[in-house]
Amino acid sequence: MDGNPEGFDIPLHRALTEPILLAGVPRTIAIVNGTMAAALGLGMQMWLAGILFWITGHSLAVFAAKRDPDFAAVLARHLRQKAWLLC
Repeated sequence: MDGNPEGFDIPLHRALTEPILLAGVPRTIAIVNGTMAAALGLGMQMWLAGILFWITGHSLAVFAAKRDPDFAAVLARHLRQKAWLLC
């Protein structure tokens, strides 16, 4: 017995506890970044700017996701909240 009472221990699949990442970035951030880069590269025919935008955006998002996989939700919540306690 490992300290848990009978019937209160269940197996949990690993996919239920890990965040959904696409190439190391949260899925929504990766899709938005790719769409913006494609709009620059294909729509405006600025190929180099689109590639540089994608590489820079993806690299920054990977860096942030390594520290906290939920950084996008935390950032959105931070921007929505009012500054009640100004120091």
